[in-house]
Amino acid sequence: MAHEATLIAQLRALEQLTRTEAQIARIRVAQARTDAVRRELRQNAANADRRSAEILERLRAVGGVPDVVTPAIGRLLAFVKGTVEQGQRLDEALLGDLTLEHQLLDRARYLKVLAQTAGRSDVESLAERLITAHSATVDWLTTVLAELALGGPPALSPTPLQVIAGGVTRVAALPTRFAVEGVNTVLHRVRRTGEDVRDAAVHYAGQAARFGSETREVAAAGRDAALRRAEGVARREGAGETAQRVHEARRDLGALRAEELPVKNYETLTAQQAIAAIRELTEPDDLTAMIAYEEANKNRAGVVSAAQTRHAALAKEAAGVS
Repeated sequence: MAHEATLIAQLRALEQLTRTEAQIARIRVAQARTDAVRRELRQNAANADRRSAEILERLRAVGGVPDVVTPAIGRLLAFVKGTVEQGQRLDEALLGDLTLEHQLLDRARYLKVLAQTAGRSDVESLAERLITAHSATVDWLTTVLAELALGGPPALSPTPLQVIAGGVTRVAALPTRFAVEGVNTVLHRVRRTGEDVRDAAVHYAGQAARFGSETREVAAAGRDAALRRAEGVARREGAGETAQRVHEARRDLGALRAEELPVKNYETLTAQQAIAAIRELTEPDDLTAMIAYEEANKNRAGVVSAAQTRHAALAKEAAGVS
């Protein structure tokens, strides 16, 4: 009887967490970088819904009373998580997702042992399917985090607030990086240039929000010119680390010029030629540059997807995910 009560409690907990998982997958759809990832997340949400229904069916079979409050709790937890994490960096939000998946995985393993002890082969079979599903999701999230760690754009894009959160962290660290340069004159001039760039970026962003797509193109051009100027000033003043940071910002924004890309003569390549060249790249930073440039310019879905797939493969290797 005690085993049965514990079995029912775990099934209820798994059903609630699985509903939360489904809601979070739907939230993540809007952050998907490519159509392939978007489809995968929609499928994940549908699969979570099916798992929830299976768990509920097993709950009834072992004598548990369906909990009408659980679905509302699952939606509420997903809403709270989605709201709170808007002020977090993307990696922190994904670590929260990973924590949820690990809890689901560990509870599924516990459920399997409980089912074996209670002689419930039907629940044991369900637990095995849950273990397989959550193991795959843990690997996927680990890969996405590895992509972030490698410095490239992951399968999920940050929300605007998450971009700001990450930017605030980087800006807060700027004085330390500048101090490493060790020359007060350089410190003053480069910092002043950086402030000008940030002010210009804010100004251009505000203008773009007010006047629409044409103004956004003008704003981007102004932003890119300001960043190139900042990088040039830093290099002239011997602030190599600062110049590199600005260069990385240009790369991540897709603001590099064609001649700065790791693929030579990229502008003249067809989509298929571009995909073939990208598949030969072995450095995460090079793939980051290609993804950002392609998204900011031609935005060919097949090319972006190929670069993202290649980057994910490198991230899996780095994270030790099979």
